[in-house]
Amino acid sequence: MRTQREVERKYEAAPDADLPELAGATAEPRHETLDAVYYDTEDLRLIRGGLTLRRREGGEDEGWHLKVPVGEDTRDEIHLPLNGKEKPPKQFTDLTLGYTRGAALQPVARITTERTIWELSGAELTDDRVTATRPDAEPMVWRELEVEGDPAVLDRAEEPLRTAGFQRSSLPSKLARALDTKPSRVEPGKRAGKTVVAYAAKQIEKIRYYDILVRQDVDDSVHQMRVATRRLRSALRVYRKIVSSGDLDAELQWLGKELSAARDLEVQSERLTKAVSELPVELAVGPVQAQLVRYFSPEQAKARKDVLRTLRSKRYLQLLDQLDAWLAAPPLTKKASRKAAKELPKHTAKASDKVGTRLDAGEIHRARKAAKRLRYGLEVQGSDKARKRAKAFTKLAGEYQDSVVALPLLRTLGMQENGFTFGLLYGREEANAERVTRELRWG
Repeated sequence: MRTQREVERKYEAAPDADLPELAGATAEPRHETLDAVYYDTEDLRLIRGGLTLRRREGGEDEGWHLKVPVGEDTRDEIHLPLNGKEKPPKQFTDLTLGYTRGAALQPVARITTERTIWELSGAELTDDRVTATRPDAEPMVWRELEVEGDPAVLDRAEEPLRTAGFQRSSLPSKLARALDTKPSRVEPGKRAGKTVVAYAAKQIEKIRYYDILVRQDVDDSVHQMRVATRRLRSALRVYRKIVSSGDLDAELQWLGKELSAARDLEVQSERLTKAVSELPVELAVGPVQAQLVRYFSPEQAKARKDVLRTLRSKRYLQLLDQLDAWLAAPPLTKKASRKAAKELPKHTAKASDKVGTRLDAGEIHRARKAAKRLRYGLEVQGSDKARKRAKAFTKLAGEYQDSVVALPLLRTLGMQENGFTFGLLYGREEANAERVTRELRWG
């Protein structure tokens, strides 16, 4: 598999509209005929999640393509070569399991494109004449433009295209137009319930997106999936009297724990490797870095297998079903209809009190978790100043927790070999935990 990121803008075009002159365009275009069969579940779970999966013949990049949304105008295209089969490759059925939940992928549309391509300086303009057929409808024919490449070039092309009568497409892909289906979106409003649900919907979307990256073993993907899970759970806990989470709290807690081992190992590996690399040569006695590699490599490999086992588990797929059901009919309370600007701060004020109470009791780790809940709760209401304060607290408290977690590990490593260096690092981590304990303040 290979993945490339594409930044692309689509424009709707009348059949006889003339293209404007664009700076840097080649004088002579080239032509391609593209024939693509698109696959989805019977109830279109991929396209509703913003994904497209196709088998395309023709053109320079013919093959199997899975397109995953990243942001506005931006998608990752994962490519596999044609395999002589009409059935999607197992690699793609595995990658999309978080969306399909095991439902069969089947052809949903065939799209033929007569494409004319102009090379721009830093981008590419395509003029497409499209014919789409699907089993349950009459063929559709339309014309559209695509400009793909450097965002700055896309920006410069925007005004000439609009002036010539080309308008940005309201749909993200040819398949979305052929099926008349848009990705599901929840927009925030002025009411408390809608604001919380919109934030939750964004985190659920991120969980599914990072699910695909975790399955590809992309750097930092487990961490980001875990963060999205925590953001979602925190928001639902802080605002539980606005919208009920039901059984979701326990299930999200379970998922967070399943992801934590891999992430914690990653943090400690990076932390200790950096600490050793910064020691003066005379204090790094023995093959310390090699010992770290011998310890962390098998542990991280095992943790990755455990994460993948979790993402294939019945419990995880059922959780995704629960999240979809929750979004389709959020269990709102009477407080949900109140104005967000007045109602939401009442709930974060209570969350803030918990941070202080736990810190006063000397429960630094629990105070940190309460501060994280507060921070993510403040994200919902867009309270930037208070959020930054909570973030600074969690960062400092995180240093304490990282040191506390490192201590038994350093003791174990030092008992095996290279005891001088690991003993030195043990003392530094112990001193760091004591420093943070003195510096932490709330309120």
